[in-house]
Amino acid sequence: MTAAAATQDSPIGPFTTIVDDDQRVLASGWTADVDELRMLIHPTLRPDAVRSRADLGGVTAAVAAYHRGELHRIDEVAVAQRSGEFLMHAWDVLRTVEPGKPVTYSEFADLSGRPAAIRGAASACARNAAALFVPCHRVVRIGGALGGFRWGLPAKKWLLTHEAD
Repeated sequence: MTAAAATQDSPIGPFTTIVDDDQRVLASGWTADVDELRMLIHPTLRPDAVRSRADLGGVTAAVAAYHRGELHRIDEVAVAQRSGEFLMHAWDVLRTVEPGKPVTYSEFADLSGRPAAIRGAASACARNAAALFVPCHRVVRIGGALGGFRWGLPAKKWLLTHEAD
């Protein structure tokens, strides 16, 4: 399988998205390194090759709109990730967390139907390949501390501040 990727500028650095033939996001993040992103994709979905494009149509438009302040534009974009039942459900739940209303890892575990699975909730965030579209940046520690973020805490802080405005 061949996928397509596009990198665009954002206020916090280059943002790259990899999509399949159906324009579903396979991986995304604040990097220009397509190979780094490709390796985040589950092996059953990972493309053999990724061709660079200047624009991915609606996906590129949604990323630009989000960074301009149209926070719900990313909700319209389809995502394809694969893992175990809990992680896939947790990723769906993450897409329901509203911008400007971050939840704690404990609250995220509860929303995912497993209140005791706080580490599982954290794992869902850590293993999320489709950053922004599956907004793991909206999960914080109790007391509001940022916790971890694959793309760096300054990026997570910017995203949360952007969504709070």
